[in-house]
Amino acid sequence: MTMDSLGSLMDGFGTALTPLNLLWAAVGVLLGTAIGVLPGIGPAMAVALLLPVTYGLDPTGAFIMFAGIYYGGMFGGSTTSILLNTPGESAAVIAAMEGNPMAKAGRGPQALAAAAIGHFAGGMIGTVLLVVLAPTVADLAVDIGAPDYFAIMVLAFIAVTSVLGSSRVRGFASLLIGLTLGLVGLDQMTGQQRLTFGSLQLSDGIDVVIVAVGLFAIGEALWVAARLRHDGGPGAGIPLSRPWLGRDELRRTWKPWLRGPVIGFPFGAIPAGGAEIPTFLSYITEKRLSRHRKEFGKGAIEGVAGPESAASASAAGTLVSMLTLGLPTTAVAAVMLAAFQQYGIQPGPLLFEREPDLVWGLIASLFVGMVMLLLLNLPLAPLWARLLRIPRPYLYAGILFFAAVGAYAVGGEAFDVVLLLVIGLLGLLMRRYGLPVLPAIIGVILGPSAEQQLRRALQISDGSVSGLVDTPFAVTVYAVIALVLLWPWLRRALPRRLRPAPGASRDPGPPDTP
Repeated sequence: MTMDSLGSLMDGFGTALTPLNLLWAAVGVLLGTAIGVLPGIGPAMAVALLLPVTYGLDPTGAFIMFAGIYYGGMFGGSTTSILLNTPGESAAVIAAMEGNPMAKAGRGPQALAAAAIGHFAGGMIGTVLLVVLAPTVADLAVDIGAPDYFAIMVLAFIAVTSVLGSSRVRGFASLLIGLTLGLVGLDQMTGQQRLTFGSLQLSDGIDVVIVAVGLFAIGEALWVAARLRHDGGPGAGIPLSRPWLGRDELRRTWKPWLRGPVIGFPFGAIPAGGAEIPTFLSYITEKRLSRHRKEFGKGAIEGVAGPESAASASAAGTLVSMLTLGLPTTAVAAVMLAAFQQYGIQPGPLLFEREPDLVWGLIASLFVGMVMLLLLNLPLAPLWARLLRIPRPYLYAGILFFAAVGAYAVGGEAFDVVLLLVIGLLGLLMRRYGLPVLPAIIGVILGPSAEQQLRRALQISDGSVSGLVDTPFAVTVYAVIALVLLWPWLRRALPRRLRPAPGASRDPGPPDTP
């Protein structure tokens, strides 16, 4: 199978390296990076907005461009996360936590370089795994049931609220806010309205893009404006350091770059929330393994390198389930699935037989696009870092403008812009009272899916709670959850000589407070 895959991949490079397809790849990565830099307009929205433009292209060229936009959007999304603490898309949320403090300390170029190389390493390793393991991962994804999905999502909830924030209580309060926002709309199983207050606009629920942009971009802009005492840029007076990683930084980042794909790729291949969960788990892993735990929350470069590598590998994993099963696990994959259907192509087990030129040309173009993105982003790291020199009123006015445009583009209704501002005020209040924003985002993204999988698992077991733990996979995940919850008490029970150094594992304060 591996030799067949290798031969097919070589044929794919023959397709991807034609001048026209190279042009579409270059257009895709440039558009993706530019759009990813704009807060609130992520790769899913970019692909959706550009879908009508590709009607005149052949399918292979169109999907090569879409893939470039997908990866480019992830590269660009980490730029605003690191420099402005306003993620361009949900997979870049974690980058803000360590990258933004690094930027404020004058190490923005290093954070951007760590993120760019992390994306390159994760994308390359993930795409190699896509070529080698696609059939195996497809078989595993088919076997995972509702109890397993629910257990994975509970792990994400517990992990993110336990690790982030100044206290667990504030973390769980933030998660509760997110889960409540996720309940708004029609119940998927009964059709009953929930928390809509009689509003027709709320009956479809609140779009995740609006919540993420409102809590992060609008909340951050309002928080900075409320505390603004001068007209200097966020980085006024901060010297920009050298644009390349030093020997010590490379020593700290190469292992996270390699660990990220191990976490990111499997989670991308199963329908468990796309790149969000693996980036959180990668962050937690790097925090536990790092010798520089005191720096986490204040600008630890491992907290940028690992999650960004995991995010890029997760994108490759997403393509496994979409191409082999026709199962979209992220918003981008859902839009790309619609694009396949627009061309009369149905992704699934037979796609590799019926459309080998398209599939292998697309996979080969991922390798080409990764090289293009690295060559584009590494030299631009110091240039992007100069965004910190822009006066804050202009900078945050621009963020508010693009965030409002992004919210309006979601549904084409003015109501969405009003909703964006209301959620932005909520984000301001959360910052004021020290609630971490991230658990709320997790609650909105994964809450509805977790509820659906919980109800499905209970239906299968006729309402018996034992149905939630009737698989070895689910039992293993719940054991990990118990360990995460009990760790503070277990740590106190350890003999003094086995305990971490004082302050080494202390939770950072609210990461989104400038």
